[in-house]
Amino acid sequence: MSFTSASLLAQEAKKKKLLFAADLRLRAEPDWNSRKSDGTYRDDRFRFRFRVRAGITYKPNDWASFGFRARTGYPEKQQDPHLTIGDGYHEFDSVPIGFDKLYFKVHKNWLDAWLGRNTFPFLKKNELFWSDNVSLDGVYISASFETSANWIDAVTYAGGLFTMLNSFDTFSDESFIGILQISTSHIDNRLKVFPTFYHFNQMPNIPDGNENYRFEYSIFQIGAEALISEHPKITLGADLYQNIQNYDDNDNIPEALKNQKKGFVGSVVWGDLDKKGSFCLGAYYTYMERYAAVDFIAQNDWARWDYSGQGSRDGRLTNLKGLELMTGYRISKMLQLKMRYFVVEQLVPYGDYLENGNRIRLDIDFRF
Repeated sequence: MSFTSASLLAQEAKKKKLLFAADLRLRAEPDWNSRKSDGTYRDDRFRFRFRVRAGITYKPNDWASFGFRARTGYPEKQQDPHLTIGDGYHEFDSVPIGFDKLYFKVHKNWLDAWLGRNTFPFLKKNELFWSDNVSLDGVYISASFETSANWIDAVTYAGGLFTMLNSFDTFSDESFIGILQISTSHIDNRLKVFPTFYHFNQMPNIPDGNENYRFEYSIFQIGAEALISEHPKITLGADLYQNIQNYDDNDNIPEALKNQKKGFVGSVVWGDLDKKGSFCLGAYYTYMERYAAVDFIAQNDWARWDYSGQGSRDGRLTNLKGLELMTGYRISKMLQLKMRYFVVEQLVPYGDYLENGNRIRLDIDFRF
């Protein structure tokens, strides 16, 4: 082997150990007809927004890796890393940037585990319960196996313990999240089922240190996705949520909300965005009662409702029903377009009127 060939092989091996990834999103977003709980309306608005993320993964061998990723966004807006052009960070201020990934990971045969800060590792098919932008600090472990049973192709057992607010008190008084999930695939991977249990301990009623009290959520989820047709590709999805905590004796929770603990998400998607020239259409319906999810951890796509009047920038996206219509097109491996339309109405009013809203988002996504 020549010196040049050996050098090229060495460089190639080194490149495989160090992986770089980045993406850019440009967004146009009109909002209109958004009623407040007092019956007045928020001003209609049109915004241009953007998001930038970049990360590096180092793999010293085939079973271990270290990774980190930086992104734009205010640290107090965990649900939303997007920045509005001409607003927020002001004309001459620095763009706010933080880390949403910083972890050590082990992947060997059936074992997958990580320690540190990372994105949501459990199986889910939408953001109505947990936003893709909300990262977790803690430890995660999973074990995946193929099976010989006729009705189960594979099974994954996963669990994690994650901190929210560490006050260095006794364990039962800390704010943490415990998650357990069993996911199975069936019928040559055409059907996926993923029952999950979430326990949110000592969660604030208002995020970012502005709480009046803390309380618990214990939520069972039954999630499933079925591939109905391959040509054309059509998938159906459904998620059921039930919070089993009893709030009858909690005087901090309004009487009208104490039994608001159920949720449902249903979806149908035609096509996908996996390769150049691919196209998709989708519809999502959600009915999410107040305590069926933690409202400042769930998505904040569907409406303008937030805790800004109580000292927090985070959204409060439960206690709602609504519809999302989506369409997308992949122009190339690096570029795709996606448009989403949302119409939302509140379930239980916080004032004299139900809040509502309409929104359209057009996203142009580049990845490198």
